[in-house]
Amino acid sequence: MNLAENRFIRVIRAIRGCARWGTLINVDFIYGLHAVGEALKSRAKSISHVTVARERSDLKLQRIIDQCRATGIPVRFEPRHHLDRMAHTAGHQGVVASVTVKAYSDLEDVLANKRGAHSFVVVLDGVEDPHNLGAILRTADADGVDGVVIPERRAAGVTGAVAKVSAGASEHIPVARVTNIARSVEELKSQNVWTVGLDERGEQSYDQVDYNVDCALILGAEGKGLHDLVRRKCDFLVSIPMLGSVPSLNVSVAAGVVMYEIVRQRRAKQK
Repeated sequence: MNLAENRFIRVIRAIRGCARWGTLINVDFIYGLHAVGEALKSRAKSISHVTVARERSDLKLQRIIDQCRATGIPVRFEPRHHLDRMAHTAGHQGVVASVTVKAYSDLEDVLANKRGAHSFVVVLDGVEDPHNLGAILRTADADGVDGVVIPERRAAGVTGAVAKVSAGASEHIPVARVTNIARSVEELKSQNVWTVGLDERGEQSYDQVDYNVDCALILGAEGKGLHDLVRRKCDFLVSIPMLGSVPSLNVSVAAGVVMYEIVRQRRAKQK
């Protein structure tokens, strides 16, 4: 066997190994009871199979198994350590779904997904923690947000960990992945969407803005806040008053505070 043949065989083995554990770029894992349950409702066609831990047997897991059988999705029963390896965590609750990677939307799709009288978009300027992204997606879905915009680079994407933290909300809300957040802010403004940046330097309190218009809430990265270029492009800069010793809130908590204020104002307007 020559050197070229040896390299070819090693590449084939590596590809087979990736396919076995679902690490090809078009395959991802969703894990956790809520996340898998929601994926079965909304993305059944993209699920190749569901793996269940042999060691676990209860009513909640049986419902997942029944959902799979009702939709014709194969169920595999494996030792728990096998699921640990698939999900890269022991917090999978005994169930892992192998799925094609979530299809991201375009910004145009987010704007077209208008769920209320006014557009409501959330833009994340570099949120890196999957737990923060998952929590924001969960709140955004609960608040009727049309969609969430995230950058392609230096930011968390919608992974299995994000899906689990979002309790399955990531399966229902459009997520647009864009190359440039500042350019996307400009595009939103060109579509008559008012842009509101949440920044601790903002002199206006978040509850002093009238959100009964088409608007986008723009949030910065953990510990860094909004990039200067993005901050300068915002129509409004608002902040959350801090009455204690801590200067700021976690980004997912801050997002929830402002998102619910937007919902409160819009519901009050309808009465």
